Amino acid sequence: ADRYPDRIACIYRPVPESDETVEITYEQMRCDIRHAGTEQLARGWNGAHIAIIGESTYHWVCSYFSLMSIGAVTIPLDKDMPVSDMAATLETADCTVIFYSPMVKDKMAELFPLLPRVTTTVCMTDAPVEGQLTLGELIAAGKEKYESGDNSFYDNPIDPDRLATIVFTSGTTGKGKGVMLSQTNIVSDMTQGMYNFQITDKTMFVLPPHHTYGSTVNLIGHFAQGCEIYISSGIRYLLNEMKEQQPTHLILVPLFVETLYKRIWQTAEKSGKADLMRKAMKISGALRKVGIDLSRNLFKDVLSAFGGKLQMVICGGAALNQNIIDTFESFGIVILNGYGISECAPLVSCNRNEYRKAGSVGCPIIGEQVKIHEPDENGEGEICVKGTNVMLGYYKDPEATAAVFDEEGFFHTGDWGKLDEEGWIHITGRIKHIIILSNGKNVCPEDI
Repeated sequence: ADRYPDRIACIYRPVPESDETVEITYEQMRCDIRHAGTEQLARGWNGAHIAIIGESTYHWVCSYFSLMSIGAVTIPLDKDMPVSDMAATLETADCTVIFYSPMVKDKMAELFPLLPRVTTTVCMTDAPVEGQLTLGELIAAGKEKYESGDNSFYDNPIDPDRLATIVFTSGTTGKGKGVMLSQTNIVSDMTQGMYNFQITDKTMFVLPPHHTYGSTVNLIGHFAQGCEIYISSGIRYLLNEMKEQQPTHLILVPLFVETLYKRIWQTAEKSGKADLMRKAMKISGALRKVGIDLSRNLFKDVLSAFGGKLQMVICGGAALNQNIIDTFESFGIVILNGYGISECAPLVSCNRNEYRKAGSVGCPIIGEQVKIHEPDENGEGEICVKGTNVMLGYYKDPEATAAVFDEEGFFHTGDWGKLDEEGWIHITGRIKHIIILSNGKNVCPEDI
C-alpha cells in the first residue's frame, strides 16, 4: 500500500450474475484490514484459534489478512466438508471463533451447537445479518477506534516464528493432519520462491482459498508485488470472466489447465478448424526453432477465448501432461510447472520463465535444500526438503511429526523422484503407490 496506494489490488463481483464489479485499491484494502484487525484486537482475539470457512471472496481475503496480522491462529477450512467432519476438525484445532461465508449460513446452524468452545461467529459480509456479527461491523467499529487514536494494530507485537495457521491436509477427520505454519514459513516461501519466476501485472484468483497454494502463492506472493487480482465468482463463470478481465497470467492446478485444453480442441473440432490448427502448430514450432515466434498471431482466435492477453500459467498441485504444456507453448502461452506441498508452505520448486525442462517441476527455491533419500540405481528415492519454508510440525501429533523429519532436519515429502545434474527436481510417483517387484525394482504406477 505504501508503494502502490492507488493501484488496484482486488476486483470482484458482489453478485456473480451481475455486470457490476467492485475495485479495491491497495490503500483501501490496507484500511479494511487495519480496521478489522483493530476491532479484533479489542475483542482479545490475538492468539485465538479462528476458523475461516467460505469460498474465495474479498471478505475472505480481508478476514485472513487481518487475523494473521493481529497474531491470531487461522484455520482455513473447505466449506464443502461434511458438518460432522468440520466439527471434529475444529474441535481438534481448539477453535473458539468462526468466520464464515453467507453461503454456509445453513451449515453454521448445524455446526455451532456441536462446538461448545466456540464463543463467537462472524459472517463475512458488509450487509447486516439479523442477530449476527458481520465483518462489515468489525471494520466499522475498528475504523472508529483507529480514527480516535487507537494504534493497537501497529503496536501489537508479532512473533514471526510462532504458530500462525493450521492447514488440514486431505483425509477424513482423524486422518487429515493439521500442518502448522509460521509467518516465517509463509513469507520466506514467497520471498525466496518469487525469484524463480517473473509474474505479470494481472491475474485471477480461482483456487480454493483454504489451500496454501491459493492463500500463499495466489494472494500473498502477488500482493507483495502489487499485482492486480480479479477474484473469480467460481469455475462456471471462469471463461466469461477471462474474456472480460483479460488476465496476463494465471495460477492454476492441472484440472483447470486440462479443462481449458479440452475446451480449445472441442471448439476447434466443432468449427472444423482442428486440422488447420495442428498444421499451424507444426509451422509455429519450426519457426520458433530458428528464433521466429509468430504463435500469438497464428493463434489469435485461441488466445481471444482467454481474453487475448494471457501469457503464462503457473501450474502445480499434481502432474501435468507434457503434451498439454507443449500445446499451450505452441499457442504462445508459457506453462511453468511447479511442485509444492502444504508442509512446505507450499512452494518447493518451479520452472522459470526463460528456462524450462520437460518433465521437471523446476529448481528448488532459493535458500532451500533438497536431497534424495536412499536413491536407487537410477538416482530415484524419496524427495526430502529443508528450509525456512518447512512447517513447524503437525498440530497435537508429535509422533506423526517425528516420523517425517530425519536426524538432519529434512522433511520427508512422501514423493518419489530424482535430481538431475543441475539439481532440478523430477517427480516420478508417490511412495505409498510404489510397487516393489520380486527382484527389488521399484515401479511407479504413474509411469504405467
